[in-house]
Amino acid sequence: MAKLTDAAARGRAKWGLPGRPRPSHVETPGPGQESAWAFPRPPRLDVCPHRVRVQFGGRVVADTTAALRALETSHPPTYYLPPADVDLDMLVRAPGTSLCEWKGDAVYWTVRAGSKVAERAAWSYPDPFDDFAQVLDHVAFYCDAMDACWVGQERAQPQPGGFYGGWVTSHVVGPFKGGPGSAGW
Repeated sequence: MAKLTDAAARGRAKWGLPGRPRPSHVETPGPGQESAWAFPRPPRLDVCPHRVRVQFGGRVVADTTAALRALETSHPPTYYLPPADVDLDMLVRAPGTSLCEWKGDAVYWTVRAGSKVAERAAWSYPDPFDDFAQVLDHVAFYCDAMDACWVGQERAQPQPGGFYGGWVTSHVVGPFKGGPGSAGW
């Protein structure tokens, strides 16, 4: 696993500072729901209790009952799907990387189904930091780039803002980071 870099350590240190703003209204979860505001920072990984599916271009890109959920304060869950349950023939390595201070360096994937293409629509961690070793080579998908993403029997919606990769379902209440005014959450 990758060693914690100076850049990641600096990123992690920012979250320890007091006074991070919160929205004035945090929704109260109902029966069977969780609050994104009860999720921890640093984030944690949980085994997803639901079947998770991704469809694109009339094809199933992924279908699993072994997904991991990354849970982080103010975010809906991000789902990481094991490579054995992803049609890797539909993925083509895309240029560029990004650093997550918690997970490590992400690589990006373009998803192709026939003539339909979604550039940089998925990502994975080929060498995650030790604390997130479980996500090794698991693939996460941007919900808004796919035709449909499902958690159980519910079609997920993308996390607001276009940058983050969380999937919004009725299982989790917010408000969620990514919308207007949420940059400091």
